[in-house]
Amino acid sequence: MITELPAIAQIAAALVSAMLISFIATPVVKSLAEKVGAVDVPKDNRRMHKHPIPRMGGLAIFLGFLLSTLVFVPLSTPLRGMLLGGVIIVVLGIIDDIHALPAMPKFIVQIAAALIAVLHGNVIQVLSNPNIFSENPYWVLGPWAIPISVIWIVAITNAVNLIDGLDGLAVGVATISSLTMLVIAMLVSDNLVALMMAALAGSCVGFLPYNHNPAKIFMGDTGSTFLGFVLATVSIQGLFKFYTIVSFAVPFLMLGLPLFDTCFAILRRLSKGQNPMSPDRSHVHHRLIDMGFNQKQAVAILYVISAILGLSAVVLTTSGALKAMVLLCALGFAGLIAARISLSHSEHQEKEEEKEADAYAAESHDHLRNPSGGGEDGPSGEGAGEQT
Repeated sequence: MITELPAIAQIAAALVSAMLISFIATPVVKSLAEKVGAVDVPKDNRRMHKHPIPRMGGLAIFLGFLLSTLVFVPLSTPLRGMLLGGVIIVVLGIIDDIHALPAMPKFIVQIAAALIAVLHGNVIQVLSNPNIFSENPYWVLGPWAIPISVIWIVAITNAVNLIDGLDGLAVGVATISSLTMLVIAMLVSDNLVALMMAALAGSCVGFLPYNHNPAKIFMGDTGSTFLGFVLATVSIQGLFKFYTIVSFAVPFLMLGLPLFDTCFAILRRLSKGQNPMSPDRSHVHHRLIDMGFNQKQAVAILYVISAILGLSAVVLTTSGALKAMVLLCALGFAGLIAARISLSHSEHQEKEEEKEADAYAAESHDHLRNPSGGGEDGPSGEGAGEQT
């Protein structure tokens, strides 16, 4: 574990500097977003806000992370690849926040950015074998290393983007995930990963006051895809390189919430014969809102779930006999909550459909009884003024 005072002071300095840069830059980015037309207008029922709000706030997060990283982290080849890929992701996000690009071009550019990071050394070379009874403790990926690494980065990039549906949700979950990886890096004395995660956590914390409900600015695709990209890339450097059973479980626990939501969304859309990239209003945060929670309550619930999974990831790297028990309890708890949300959403949806059907039947019945729509007073009554 990192116990040297200079190392801890450096990590704290990276976090605080990123936080201050992000906090100061966000109002500037907000003004810029309004000028270039990067504004989110509520035009469908997936959006929770009622009036136009500037987006592209992820640019402030990017600036905080970039400047802090360049100051405190030595510029290695893998870091260069991650930063170059991150710049591509941010530029793509800015364009998308202004012009709303189609899904396929964005997906292709994300693959290219991930490939740049992977070719610079951010590669998953081995995976620990989850089969504890196997003679081989880990799998050497060989020629599969590059495609699997690209798939991992693109998947996490989009997973974080998909949960960005409520004020403060995605940036808060990213903060919890980055702090989880920060603690794990300190436990295994990986100073470089700790510094990068401190910079990422600090930039998220600096932006959060502006994004907390009611949000003054959204981070948009600029921020959500960048956060996912960095978390995925750094997790390759800091988690997958350990040849133990822990290295298989920890990344999936740390990023458990966005991964679950993404997998569930893809399966749900495929089961309905829809494009897996098509947007809908059935994400886990939408289901919480439909259950009757307000935005702050829904975000708090998802923070707690994410924190439990993150804590479990930390425990898995430190304890011995408790590892399996903690893992099972955490996954079981998250599974119960997920099942409860899904069941409650289905019941709520059925009741709403029944109410709509009853209301439509009653309206049709009234119309048949009184085709003029004028109520008992006929055309000159109270309802007459609404006829066309």
